[in-house]
Amino acid sequence: MERTEVVINHNNRGEIQLFTDDQKAGKMDIAIAGGKLIVYHTEVNPAHEGKGFARLLLDKLVSHAREHALKIVPLCPYVYAQFKRHPETYMDIWFNEHDQD
Repeated sequence: MERTEVVINHNNRGEIQLFTDDQKAGKMDIAIAGGKLIVYHTEVNPAHEGKGFARLLLDKLVSHAREHALKIVPLCPYVYAQFKRHPETYMDIWFNEHDQD
């Protein structure tokens, strides 16, 4: 069974963590600043590649942003590619240079 968890430290940096059978299987490196959720990197352990785990991490990232009224800055190539591929799905939370602060 897979579960995701958002872990943020006192400096507003952290991870979205993915666990399968209580073993950490992947993560996204994130930070929160000025109403923005910056995502730097997505990583899935090689033993778990091809199982859709990066998508589970993306889903948690998006739901967290929506729940907390944050705009996502997709510095991570995977997240950016998904946003570009499906802009209509993410337009409400995708921060770009045209957005007003």
